[in-house]
Amino acid sequence: MFLIMFPIIKDKIHLMIRIRNTSEADFNELLELFKEFSLFEKMAEKMENCFDRMVSEREFIHGFVAENEIGQIVGYVTYFYCYYTWVGKSMYIDDLFVKQNYRKNGIGTLLMRSVIDYAKESGCHKLRWQVSNWNQPAIDFYKSLGAEIGTTEQNCDLKLV
Repeated sequence: MFLIMFPIIKDKIHLMIRIRNTSEADFNELLELFKEFSLFEKMAEKMENCFDRMVSEREFIHGFVAENEIGQIVGYVTYFYCYYTWVGKSMYIDDLFVKQNYRKNGIGTLLMRSVIDYAKESGCHKLRWQVSNWNQPAIDFYKSLGAEIGTTEQNCDLKLV
């Protein structure tokens, strides 16, 4: 179990942000954030996940959540293990999302640092994720973490259902 408390100053008000592992008890709240993220990404029509699917596939859901002082999830990061033939055991970040009114307070950094540390502890050699080419604030944020932003690869998606 991963659990860290961080003080955050937002609009001159001190907040306590707790970073912890996701759990099945979070699924309803996470699902709402997944929907909010799909709107942010301008792809709401692609959001197909549902609570029942999450429950039936719970062993594949890994991540960290950021909670405010009243236990509301205000951000999350999800990941999974993968194997890249060029480097070996790796981790892929599927999503990083922080609610709009909590952005610019270091919560995304806390979530990213949590997954980076966990990937290192897990013996991963690489961490990979995507960023939309129109999302310059995210690109700048990832570069500030030391990420290299590639330009040669594109997503290939094949729907199986």
